[in-house]
Amino acid sequence: MGVWPLTSLIGFEDYGPDCDSMRITAFLDIPGQDNLTPLARLEKYAFSENIFNRQIIARGLLDVFRDFSNNEEDFLTVMEIVVRLSEDAEPTVRTELMEQIPPIAIFLQESRPNFPTAFSDYLMPIVVRYLTDPNNQVRKASQEALLILLEQELIAQNDIENKVCPILLDLSAPDSDDEYKVEAVNIICKMASMLSKTVVERMLLPRFCELCGDGKLFQVRKVCAASFGDICNAVGQEATERFLIPKFFELCSDSVWGMRKACAECFMAVSYTTSPEVRRSKLSPLFINLISDPCRWVRQAAFQSLGPFISTFANPSSAGLYIREDGTLREGEKGGGKCIETTGETKANPLICVEIPRTDLLKEGSNSCGSPGEALARLSQNDNTTACVIEGIKDCHVSNCRGMNSRFQSAEDVFNTFLYWRPPLPDISQDLELLQSKTEKHEEGCSVSKAICNNCVASSEIKKVLESLQEHMDDPDVQGKKKEQHHNPPIEDDKSKLQDIIPQPLLDQYLSMTDPARAQTVDTEIAKHCAYSLPGVALTLGRQNWHCLKDTYETLAADVQWKVRRTLAFSIHELAVILGDQLTAADLVPIFNGFLKDLDEVRIGVLKHLYDFLKLLHADKRREYLYQLQEFVVTDNSRNWRFRYELAEQLILILELYNPNDVYDYLRHIALTLCSDKVSEVRWISFKLVVAILQKFYANNANALGLNLINELVARFRHCSKWIGRQAFAFICQALVEEECMPVDHFVEHLLPSLLSLASDPVPNVRVLLAKALRQTLLEKAYFKSVGNPHLEAVEETVLALQSDRDQDVSFFASVKPKLNNMDTTSLEKQN
Repeated sequence: MGVWPLTSLIGFEDYGPDCDSMRITAFLDIPGQDNLTPLARLEKYAFSENIFNRQIIARGLLDVFRDFSNNEEDFLTVMEIVVRLSEDAEPTVRTELMEQIPPIAIFLQESRPNFPTAFSDYLMPIVVRYLTDPNNQVRKASQEALLILLEQELIAQNDIENKVCPILLDLSAPDSDDEYKVEAVNIICKMASMLSKTVVERMLLPRFCELCGDGKLFQVRKVCAASFGDICNAVGQEATERFLIPKFFELCSDSVWGMRKACAECFMAVSYTTSPEVRRSKLSPLFINLISDPCRWVRQAAFQSLGPFISTFANPSSAGLYIREDGTLREGEKGGGKCIETTGETKANPLICVEIPRTDLLKEGSNSCGSPGEALARLSQNDNTTACVIEGIKDCHVSNCRGMNSRFQSAEDVFNTFLYWRPPLPDISQDLELLQSKTEKHEEGCSVSKAICNNCVASSEIKKVLESLQEHMDDPDVQGKKKEQHHNPPIEDDKSKLQDIIPQPLLDQYLSMTDPARAQTVDTEIAKHCAYSLPGVALTLGRQNWHCLKDTYETLAADVQWKVRRTLAFSIHELAVILGDQLTAADLVPIFNGFLKDLDEVRIGVLKHLYDFLKLLHADKRREYLYQLQEFVVTDNSRNWRFRYELAEQLILILELYNPNDVYDYLRHIALTLCSDKVSEVRWISFKLVVAILQKFYANNANALGLNLINELVARFRHCSKWIGRQAFAFICQALVEEECMPVDHFVEHLLPSLLSLASDPVPNVRVLLAKALRQTLLEKAYFKSVGNPHLEAVEETVLALQSDRDQDVSFFASVKPKLNNMDTTSLEKQN
């Protein structure tokens, strides 16, 4: 056929990716010398000998369908042309065609009622056929198109089961080509989350399990390992524990370190889909294996996943904290169990009860009363389940509890200073048998009404788990510590790190992440990963076990790397929610104070959530920070204007935490200082801060403070020698009227005369804002619209004068109606 004769006529030589507004197939509408109809011309160029012609047709298929979709006969003709074009011998044409199928499918779904049938009969076979195309680019385009179609739910369930899955199973068969197999496995893993659970479990899961043990290609196993968490999430808990966990064990012990590293990276996702029993008894020892892996890269990935893995042990019902949809924490309702507090003469051997919901007891299957550092006695009385933490000296005798006066209390009362500041718990594991033998006497010694102690034996299950985990503690660093502890017996403080929420070896490994030796043998940024996941670990352990993390948190807060301290600064407000007000005041406030004096890179983390942290403190403690807020105005680098912008935003929120007198004495000065900042963005947000301060004064009937601030605004901004200050005065006045922050009579008496006097200002930028304030705000208020208003005449005269102003912008804004004005004040100032 030769070269396309219309190319020079319509300018396709200039076609490029930026020509979005141009219809690629516009040439079909241009009458040429061939006297063909547009549809015939389409067919002519679609099968031209010129490759470029065919590429243009393939690239413009969406426009073609838009033009011919109204007529059923033409539509079917176009579909047949597309099917023929899909068999083109040129790979670039096939690639262009495949890239257009997702947008074509979306268009047809919206415009044609018989979309499912047309798509299934004509387009879906092309997508499936291209998955086996010999050209790599064509296959890649078809894979991307398939995933988009699945994500948009454009493929019928019947096509998924009868067309898509069979071809993927064929491509991933043991005798398939290696390159095709790797691509098929990748698609299977990606599409698992888009299909129904039954389809994945019935059609794809067996092949996935088979591929996990592929001994020929490690690339296949690596793809399976990297996507293991997604597959577990797609099939659910039952299938995961029955079919996938055994395969996961095999991958975690693979001879190729890349496989073990991929398993460590997805460990949290796998853990989420298992039961607490499997998580504790099977996955925990497996994870310890990865942490002590001989390959440094595997250990590095494992330590990075350690905190997230620990977080999967979290139980909201026991922690009392739940995560909202926006990701923030909230206090939840506690369980039904009640706690017993001892008083009076039982100081020698107190029984401190910590609430443990009955659901946890059923899940963990533990009815014990002990762990290596503390004895837990689980008492069953009717439907209330409690756990008594027995503490005292080593010769603890339950009979000493005679005369104990107990009372029921709420869960909040459990977290008292005595519970958290008691001496470290002694090792009384040798007395467990004694406690068991005297369980029957417990009823006589304790005056708990009708309480019957049936069992007080140590949980054999937990003991077995701890013993099995200890067998895997072969990390060189851990072995070194064991030798050191053999020569130097552990001090009593080490026993305070014991808990029963997660397997103790996991916590020990997490606490060791602050060890300087870890930075040398594992990862130089291991402390940063520890700091990043610490809130999740704290949430998992609960505030009752904060003593396990306190020393680690203080070590991280004093780390020499500012990135570690910055990470803690950004999350300290969330940790405060987890710990509650008492522990926050005791342990977090000193660290928070240190962050306030740190580098700007650290201080910004505190500043971004300053309001969230201060609102958790008691009023007297919160008031101590009023003077320190002024330190935020000074930064290490004066050009760091975003720091001051963030300060102004936070101060707007913080206003509600303080009374009007404190706001006037401390925050007013900061606001006025920021109003004079060199950076425009900081000034404009600061003007809103001043308006919020005035609103607080008048809302709390502190009119005298409001009047003092108004007089200061007039003196500082209305009579400012720089036009920027006078412009700011006009903006503040407009905002005060818009937000109705103060009584109208106060405004017209103290601010309106100064505002109107700006009409004679020599700078047009000032008069522009005055025109906007008067025309768009004041004259729209009912007060100024009322007939006989004594101030209305003065305002209207000023507006008329501005309408005849020599500056066009001033006259425009003085005349334009409010609803027609969409210009932003900040943008206007930037233009000026």
